[in-house]
Order: sequence, then C-alpha cells, then structure tokens
Amino acid sequence: MTKTAIILGLAAFTGLAACGNTDLERAGTGAVGGGLAGEVLLDEPVAGAAAGAAVGALSDDV
Repeated sequence: MTKTAIILGLAAFTGLAACGNTDLERAGTGAVGGGLAGEVLLDEPVAGAAAGAAVGALSDDV
C-alpha cells in the first residue's frame, strides 16, 4: 500500500471521527474506522475496532 493511500484513508477517517451526537454513535463510528485502520496498518481489525470504539465513546468527555 502506498503512502498516498494511507494518508487519504487517514484523512477520510479523521472526517468521520467527528460524526455522531451520542456516545453510542461515536463509538460505532470509531469502531468502524478503527477496524479499517487496524486491518490496513496492523492486520488486526478486532483490536483496531475495540480501540476505535473506546476512543469514540470517550471523545466528548475530554
């Protein structure tokens, strides 16, 4: 995978990270984005989804 594809993917994920009005919506968005990032970068989609969900759910509490 080229650097350009990774950068474009991360830019798209960053745009989606702001989606959601509730903790559950943000957790869902984070899980999807984290799963995709985990698959592409580390070949670990479950770990990426878990981390993304946790960050998404907690994102408005910081």
